[in-house]
Amino acid sequence: MCSRAIHFIACLAGVCLWALPSHAAESYDVVIYGGTSAGVASAVQTVRMGKTAVIVHPGRHLGGLTSGGLGATDIGNKAAIGGIAREFYRRLGAHYGKEEAWTFEPHVAENTYKAMIEEANIPVIYDERLDLRGGVVMDAGRISTIVMESGLRIEGRVFIDATYEGDLMARAGVAYHVGRESNATYAETLNGVQTQNAIYHQFECAIDPYVVEADPASGLLPGIQEGGPGEEGAGDHRVQAYNFRMCLTDDPDNRMPFPKPENYDPLRYELLLRYLKAGHWTVMKLSTKMPNRKTDTNNKGAFATDNIGMNYEYPDGDYTVRERIFNEHKDYQQGLMWFLVNDPRVPEHVRNEMSPWGLAKDEFVDTGGWPHQLYVREARRMISDYVMTQHNCEGRANVYDAVGLAAYTMDSHHVQRYVKDGRVWNEGDVEVGGFPPYRIAYRSIRPRRAECTNLLVPVCLAASHIAYGSIRMEPVFMVLGQSAATAAAMAIDAETAVQDIDIPKLQDRLRLDGQILEWKP
Repeated sequence: MCSRAIHFIACLAGVCLWALPSHAAESYDVVIYGGTSAGVASAVQTVRMGKTAVIVHPGRHLGGLTSGGLGATDIGNKAAIGGIAREFYRRLGAHYGKEEAWTFEPHVAENTYKAMIEEANIPVIYDERLDLRGGVVMDAGRISTIVMESGLRIEGRVFIDATYEGDLMARAGVAYHVGRESNATYAETLNGVQTQNAIYHQFECAIDPYVVEADPASGLLPGIQEGGPGEEGAGDHRVQAYNFRMCLTDDPDNRMPFPKPENYDPLRYELLLRYLKAGHWTVMKLSTKMPNRKTDTNNKGAFATDNIGMNYEYPDGDYTVRERIFNEHKDYQQGLMWFLVNDPRVPEHVRNEMSPWGLAKDEFVDTGGWPHQLYVREARRMISDYVMTQHNCEGRANVYDAVGLAAYTMDSHHVQRYVKDGRVWNEGDVEVGGFPPYRIAYRSIRPRRAECTNLLVPVCLAASHIAYGSIRMEPVFMVLGQSAATAAAMAIDAETAVQDIDIPKLQDRLRLDGQILEWKP
């Protein structure tokens, strides 16, 4: 048996073995970096287009957030979703004995992705991270090879960056943005610093921000920044908060207690304790029911699972920085749950409501019941020839080169806590909807010609901060992943740059494959 076949079988089993010397390179038509939902859709579509594909994945689990705890699908309008994404939800439905399932258990999502990959005979190389110091080899404006930290080299004709972080895009020299643009940048009204619009998940009463109440000299409680929020509408480096989408259960036979992290610090939750004692209990109020007595538990209220202000270094951070941030978020959220169940200072009715709940034994079994995927709501965002903005969301701008639809509210979470008038405030959360599904431009998922001619970016696409808050939904990532793979195959067939493919022909093929490109009320 050849080494490539051995490698393929090992990867399907979830173990990556690489026996070839580091100077040898595997070669594929389309190389997908990142085993997210978009990465899986990209790979499946590539094979359906008659091309060879490989997924090179930094982690151990396929599916990203879809298999990482986000079982309550955020979509806005299901009728805007077609193609492989719709097929995925129908496969989930078949598992549960219904036509479609838009709420599902994490392990069922991952198994469904694995089945799709195995049916298409797509190799997946797990636990291989891009070398951030020289992992992208360019030749005349094209990526020729990517190199992993292990020395593994993968050659391709077209590359797709399907990660949440956009490392391949960045290392290829493609322009991108991190943080919030100013409103002036794209003539928007909901970008930049937002205090006036930050009415959701806000403190509903005055809560003292100081370690010793009413004593500024004692210092601020953890998680509250010095200084004001910044000028209204101004751009900054801040990134909307991350959390983990927990899968909880109240089934005694499947329940594990919340662990107390080694770095547990009760002072981290003093602000919440004061809020609870003031009569505000919302932390667990966004727990959507999943099959088999499980939940998808998300952030709710002024102080909850969002670890506000603790992720600014993540998008451009190296692997050490990101691991530190991942672990800090895990410590924070595990500590939060332990605090709510066990701290005797927590109001009794809260502890009583929390006590039946715990982590599910049959989910995330190799990480102790804790999600393996941090909810990276936003990291890098490409800057291309066309940047999606608030104007697209609200229907004031339309595009001719649609490759999918977005349909969700413009939804960006808080980015910071600050003090004003002696009380604590959250800043950055904007939730504005009420518009119909709108087109996403092909130009927003491919770079500028001068930067790279064989790369597509369906996740870290070109969108302003506020528009990305609407686009950044897992079904849309699958839609854009499929569209990116279709474009990649067409560029290969035409022996042309991804910027030069025939857009009408691309759209014809997308429609043939079930994608929805126009909204018809």
